[in-house]
Amino acid sequence: MVQLIQDCLRLLLVSFLLSCSLGSEVLRPRGVSLIKASLYDPARDFSCLDGSGTIPFRNVNDDYCDCRDGSDEPGTSACPNGFFHCSNKGHIPLDVRSSRVNDGICDCCDASDEWASGADCTDQCQEFGRAAREEALRKEEESKKGYSLKLGMIEQGKNMKQERKEKIALIELELQQAESVRAEQETLKLAAEELESAALEQYKEANEAKKAAEDAIKLAASEAEAKEAFGELDTDGDGAVTKQEVQADTTYDTNRDGSVSDDEATFYMQHADSLDFHEFFTKSWHLMRPAYHVAKNKAGAPPPSLFTPPSTTPPPPPPPHSEEKSVDDEGEDESLLDDDEENPEDEDDYDPELDNVDEGLLDEPTEVPDVVYDDETQGLVDAANAARSSYQDAQRSVDALKKQLSEEQASLDKDFGPEDEFRVFEGRCFEYTDREYTYKLCPFDTASQIPKNGGGETRLGTWHDWEGEDTGPRGKYSAMKYTNGQGCWNGPNRSTLVHLRCGVENELISAAEPSKCEYVFIFTTPAACDAVEDGSDEHAQHTEL
Repeated sequence: MVQLIQDCLRLLLVSFLLSCSLGSEVLRPRGVSLIKASLYDPARDFSCLDGSGTIPFRNVNDDYCDCRDGSDEPGTSACPNGFFHCSNKGHIPLDVRSSRVNDGICDCCDASDEWASGADCTDQCQEFGRAAREEALRKEEESKKGYSLKLGMIEQGKNMKQERKEKIALIELELQQAESVRAEQETLKLAAEELESAALEQYKEANEAKKAAEDAIKLAASEAEAKEAFGELDTDGDGAVTKQEVQADTTYDTNRDGSVSDDEATFYMQHADSLDFHEFFTKSWHLMRPAYHVAKNKAGAPPPSLFTPPSTTPPPPPPPHSEEKSVDDEGEDESLLDDDEENPEDEDDYDPELDNVDEGLLDEPTEVPDVVYDDETQGLVDAANAARSSYQDAQRSVDALKKQLSEEQASLDKDFGPEDEFRVFEGRCFEYTDREYTYKLCPFDTASQIPKNGGGETRLGTWHDWEGEDTGPRGKYSAMKYTNGQGCWNGPNRSTLVHLRCGVENELISAAEPSKCEYVFIFTTPAACDAVEDGSDEHAQHTEL
């Protein structure tokens, strides 16, 4: 009996060993990783890893799924939700779905997943591992070289920042000086304008007095002529002109039919039956005067001049810095002095020749000659103009320096990376061309695309901010965001996310539109490289002991 038990134990041990990974120094069931080996103890029952049950250890890898999580069948395909661990000695360990075990397809580079399928799988882990280590070494060397270049970019960025600070200090000094000059020029301008205003005011008053006198002469001449016409119409000498008296004078036969009609007389009388001289002068004279002039011309007596000879010194315009006279004021003056130009007339009642005669007699010159001041006044005007020009030049200098200072300060305050390593990209642009477009990235400015077959540039966004993952090694500085680009048809404004990758060259290597109006660029640069430690241990063979 004892012998039988010993034989059974030996058979169980042989069976268990056959199901273990032969290349491992730590015995464990097939498909179990080294880190989980302690959970598979052949000396006691196996508890499902999800706690769903406990089974005898002999039921592990018996090609029957006992645990809901499939943890009892790591080396077979019995449980579709389980995992098989590839040790892949010499390369990288891998976990694959248990359903892939013995399916005839080589998933593990050491061929351990096809242990019973008969598939032609060979152990290629050493070869794969060597290639992976070579690639890792290449990347490490590239990272080291990139980081070395990054140190130079950091130094260059710091120098650029210092130069900008010095430039800002210089601009601030120039601005102070320019503002001082502007203040001086403003003082000179105000003083010159005060003298100019006083001189022009005096000149204006003298000319206004002269003009008032001339206007009075005009008015008196017009009134004298009106009295003459009034006397000719007032045939009964009663001091009033009636409609009948107007009808009796063929001078006012407008339509030349041989008599003055009632309508014609009513028009001239402005619907009044009788007018004294004041009413005649203010209401009817400006209507009768053209016909009266025509009659006088035919009689050989030239009409009296209503205007004095033009002055050799025309009235001055307002001072250059004062407000112009309002349109209403000008209209009021013209209505008082130029009523003769108002000639409301019925086309059927009036002869156009009357208008022509009147216009030829009364129109003033349409062109006003340039103002000519006396030498002293002209000198003050010239001095004020020169002072205004100098002040404007000083103001433009201040404005230009303020704009320059604002731009320089904005650049200084911009986030160019934790050590200013990205500052060297300010003002530079990079391009990438695919089959359809040429993409353009101007760091910290804009992103755009231009069709290769011709067409305008489309703005894909303007600089917004850093937008990398905070959990990454470089945090937010691993990606750039450009927003508020040109609007898409029935879509949002275009935007671009630029992923930064470590590289020895500053190069835009990829551009795509994975979602409508949302673009993704990849840009390599030494500025994205990190310090690399000795990677000899990292590249050692991955071996599970």
